[in-house]
Amino acid sequence: MMATTRPHLSLNSRQQQLAQLKPLAGPDSGWRRQGIRHALVVLTEAPVAGQAVPGLDTLLATLRRRGEAPASLQTGPVVGVSAEGLLLSWVWVNPSRTRFEQQSALCKALKPLLEEHPQTLALVLTGAAAARAAVAGPALHAAWLNGVALPTRKSAGKAGIQTIFLQGAAPGDARFEAARAVAEGNTLARTLTLFPPNELTPGRYRQQIRLLARERGWRLAEYPLARLKSMGAGAFVAVAQGSDPADAAIVHLQYRGARARKRVALVGKGICFDTGGHNLKPAKYMYGMHEDMNGSAVALGILSAASRLRLPLVVDCWLALAQNHISPQAYKQNDVVTALNGTTIEVVHTDAEGRMVLADTLTLAARQQPDLMVDFATLTGSMHTALGSRFSGIFASSTPLAQLAVAVGDAVGERVVAFPSPADYDPQLDSKVADVKQCTPDGTADHILAARFLSRFTAERPWVHMDLSASSNEGGLGAVGSDVTGFGVNWGVHFLDSWLENKL
Repeated sequence: MMATTRPHLSLNSRQQQLAQLKPLAGPDSGWRRQGIRHALVVLTEAPVAGQAVPGLDTLLATLRRRGEAPASLQTGPVVGVSAEGLLLSWVWVNPSRTRFEQQSALCKALKPLLEEHPQTLALVLTGAAAARAAVAGPALHAAWLNGVALPTRKSAGKAGIQTIFLQGAAPGDARFEAARAVAEGNTLARTLTLFPPNELTPGRYRQQIRLLARERGWRLAEYPLARLKSMGAGAFVAVAQGSDPADAAIVHLQYRGARARKRVALVGKGICFDTGGHNLKPAKYMYGMHEDMNGSAVALGILSAASRLRLPLVVDCWLALAQNHISPQAYKQNDVVTALNGTTIEVVHTDAEGRMVLADTLTLAARQQPDLMVDFATLTGSMHTALGSRFSGIFASSTPLAQLAVAVGDAVGERVVAFPSPADYDPQLDSKVADVKQCTPDGTADHILAARFLSRFTAERPWVHMDLSASSNEGGLGAVGSDVTGFGVNWGVHFLDSWLENKL
């Protein structure tokens, strides 16, 4: 009898833990005794002779040999081996440049060091105290994000960085707590997104969420398929009914911060694999569709960071976990289903499943009357057509929310574009047999129409919708060096914090 292979799914592996932070004292000549062979040296001003910069002579000699000016260090690193045999990567992170530019420079500088799979890394900040303080958080954030070992099924998988030795800032600085919490949340999101679909089925995903809830002290409630059917959540059920086993569910998690003043609902699309249903995707576009649950992973990552940072909020996290399969039971074009809020929906295209599962999930979230709703979804190809994979698009129920979303994106380096969503698009979703069409057959302006469709299920609560066109970008994006970016976690944590401060 052939042995059954057990799944590798685990969120508790040491490989996903972020590196410990320790102080680094003394000159680089003594680092090898501490097991340090690799160092990222972050400059905050042009290097000149006489500065206290590790490997300065080697750096200046390399620049002279290349005929390059020191300013070139702002766009890319210089890598060299010091007289002590250390592999050093020098980069100039100018505090006056945009956060995205700073992050990109740091990520590039880390790459040649991480290619050697070190277990320890020295992170050295140089320059004036104010300049070091300005770049310390971004530098640590990038080191934590890229130093972690993400899931792989290669037999020669490598461990990540275990220890970061920090010089130029105090490891216990409270300001680093946010950088670490966000890096942990992003790592959680990327880890979940990278699991193969045979290991991250809705049922196994739910098992892992239960473990996380127990570990983090979150309240947990699950709405399995049978319960959703009895409740009348016909939009969600339509998508899930084509899958076997029937393990789809809407999962509700809650973090309740001390002195919470506001209530926020995070909603995430969690399609663990998307075939397209009866409107079957071509193989080229079906490959990678295990990542269609990324919105739920981003929502989980934000919840994780918010609870680590003890934000004064009640955060309800609603995850729509299902698969979109083809089978005799699968929903089909021209079906008419009734959503949880009583809206009847004409099915136009079975590959527009994300807005269907989100419709009922948003309805559940809105029933608790949150002060703000934010949903995350890899929702439309038209958003990817509009922006590519270096920005994500957002829609907001008010101009102030849209402006805040864009400002936060610029501030943290996860850039977003606000799209219009005027009501005069609604006639395109008029149906002769139901209250609304799910989408249009031609897909024109589908990112806008999807937002208009979803708005019907928010009960007119303040709402932001993020269409995650930047969830994956070849070669990484900003601070993140992996193709799967975890985009939205950093933005989401800081957006909630800024929203509280601005009292919107």
